[in-house]
Amino acid sequence: MFGEFLNIIFSSLKLDKNLYKDNANFGEAAIYFAGLIMILDGVAGAVAANTIVKTAIGLSGLTAIITWLIWAIFIYVIGVKLFPDKDNKVPFKKILVGVGYAHAPGILRFFAVTPELIIPIIFITQFWIFAGLIISTKNILNLKSNFKAFGIVILSFLIIAFISISFVMSRLNTLPVSTIS
Repeated sequence: MFGEFLNIIFSSLKLDKNLYKDNANFGEAAIYFAGLIMILDGVAGAVAANTIVKTAIGLSGLTAIITWLIWAIFIYVIGVKLFPDKDNKVPFKKILVGVGYAHAPGILRFFAVTPELIIPIIFITQFWIFAGLIISTKNILNLKSNFKAFGIVILSFLIIAFISISFVMSRLNTLPVSTIS
């Protein structure tokens, strides 16, 4: 089982589209593998961030799980419900697992142990994750166009970024919308 888990991680790191085409990778243990990848991604991000600012590692793992669900919901709604390529009957669980697998490059953030390495490793792994999300979305949703997969992922990202920024700004009481009553 551990060998299967490592194979999934290495396939994701190689951006192997066959990872998302092979139904054997979406079996009973797939949701646990994807969840573990997301938790490791969150913990790795916290370890990297701790070289600059103190971050709660447990909270980062929980945040990663919430982020995983949000990414999967937006990709599902946008890719399956709003802009389906054809008669798509893709289950939400398959998208959830695919999003988890695509986050495997985030585990490499464990190597950002010095302040000089943090920014380059975070940027590289984030773009790597985006590439994995695009490949995952294209293959799981059976899209013909890379551009459409790119659009679904970027639109999901923009919505998540807007909601996140709005949430943070509202907590700081600096959002202009919060003063309008």
